[in-house]
Formats: sequence, C-alpha cells, structure tokens
Amino acid sequence: MDITGKIIAVLEPRSGVAKASGNPWKIQEYVLETIGEQYPKKMMFSIFGEDKIQQAAINIGDDVVVSFDINAREFNGRWYNDIRAWRVSHDVNGAAPAAQPYVQAAPAAAAPDPFAPSNEKDDLPF
Repeated sequence: MDITGKIIAVLEPRSGVAKASGNPWKIQEYVLETIGEQYPKKMMFSIFGEDKIQQAAINIGDDVVVSFDINAREFNGRWYNDIRAWRVSHDVNGAAPAAQPYVQAAPAAAAPDPFAPSNEKDDLPF
C-alpha cells in the first residue's frame, strides 16, 4: 500500500540487541499527515534497520510517498498494529495516482423522475 503525506514528527529511535542472534537492531518511527484531502489523517509508521533509516533520510516537513505493509501481533492478550515502511520516496509529484474509490456503474435505463415538471402525479400543495 502507498500513502502520500508530510512528515510532522520524527520520534526517538529505539535500538537493542536480538536475544537469539546477538545482532544489534534499530527502529525509527515517523508520523505522517496526509495531504490533498479535505480531512487529513495521521499515520505512524516505522523503518527497521539502521541502513534503511539512513537511506530514507526523512526529516520533519518532508513530503513523501511511503510504501508499507500492515501486520498485527498479540502481546499479553492485546493486539497491536505494526505499520512497517519498505520504501520511502521523496518524489511526490511522480507518485502513482491514489487508488480511486469504488464507484458503482449507473443503471442501463434511468428510472423516470417522479418530480419532473411533466409528471402529472404531482400532489404537492405548492
């Protein structure tokens, strides 16, 4: 999935060492606000891996297109969503067009308009 927006917050990076392998890890979270909508929405997403974080080079105020995956995980009986970016592009103008909402096709034959001036069944008192 893709979303286009402006970065409004860059959260503190988190890092640690994997218990199983002993390898270091780093994760950075960002907050994006959609642009070009009547009611902008906010979304927090993360980038995992120091090399990918540096490659994305995201700063507050950047307009970006984020390609991401959504996954849910359970912890202590509660479920949490994880929105993980796998590509970030600073080329907003060259972005793929947003998905168009589903629009039902018009019926083949239009029904007669009951409120048309030529309709003789008009029983309104005015």
